[in-house]
Amino acid sequence: MAILDKLSAVCGNVSQTLASLIKIALLSRRPTVRKTAGDEEIVILGNGPSLNQTVAESMPFLASRKKLAVNFAANTPLFLNLKPEFYVLADPHFFQTADNENVKKLWNTFLTKVDWEMTLFVPTRIKSPQLDRLKQNSHITVNRYNTTPIEGFKAFRNAVYRMGLGMPRPRNVLIPSIMLALNAGFRTVYVAGADHSWMKTLSVNDSNQVVSIQPHFYKDNEKETARVNTEYMNYPLHQIIYSFYVAFKSYYVIRDYAASIGATVWNITPGSFIDAFPRKKV
Repeated sequence: MAILDKLSAVCGNVSQTLASLIKIALLSRRPTVRKTAGDEEIVILGNGPSLNQTVAESMPFLASRKKLAVNFAANTPLFLNLKPEFYVLADPHFFQTADNENVKKLWNTFLTKVDWEMTLFVPTRIKSPQLDRLKQNSHITVNRYNTTPIEGFKAFRNAVYRMGLGMPRPRNVLIPSIMLALNAGFRTVYVAGADHSWMKTLSVNDSNQVVSIQPHFYKDNEKETARVNTEYMNYPLHQIIYSFYVAFKSYYVIRDYAASIGATVWNITPGSFIDAFPRKKV
């Protein structure tokens, strides 16, 4: 039985590696992520509700390190207070719905309020007039990255990750954020606001629709709440739970990759559901 299990694992890795090579050929483009870190440390600011506690209790810690923000963080007062040096967008929603009030506010903030040097990471596949508009703000540099999901033998995966041609399956924006921080040269990465407590708020209503409340450190307006709720209602429960599995597994893959390049990812999020990274209280 042990021999069969090993053979099955090898066959699985072979098929995943071949599939990943095909994905690279079809989906990946030349990335423009630059190694900018020296001995500096970086804090990735997730959008989970615990970020408010971390900011309240650990502002000196945050202020003394580079910072990376994501998604709609720019629509909050915290963005202008912390002035993150890096920003990651991954969801096509940020590029395809320019008529959305939240999206409009995000790009207007980038264009008119960012008066410090900031690198904005966007997927290589994205083409958007919003990115052309950003050329008007000389403080923002746009770097491109690949979201191509890569699986297979560990040595193969890690080599592809180092080249920036792909990453562990990017179920959410935190996965590319950590990978980008590592590939930018940071060898100490702290993750804050990464509650990932989705399972606490998951339920099914009497119409067999999945309901998931996605709390953030800021309060979503009604339109954004409705958009997220509608997305979840379109999927059966087993698919949503599987997507959670994909995310949590990706963090273990990231942990192994970080170790292979001499880096450490620390989870400084109070009450986080992520169990892949060592914890640290700051």
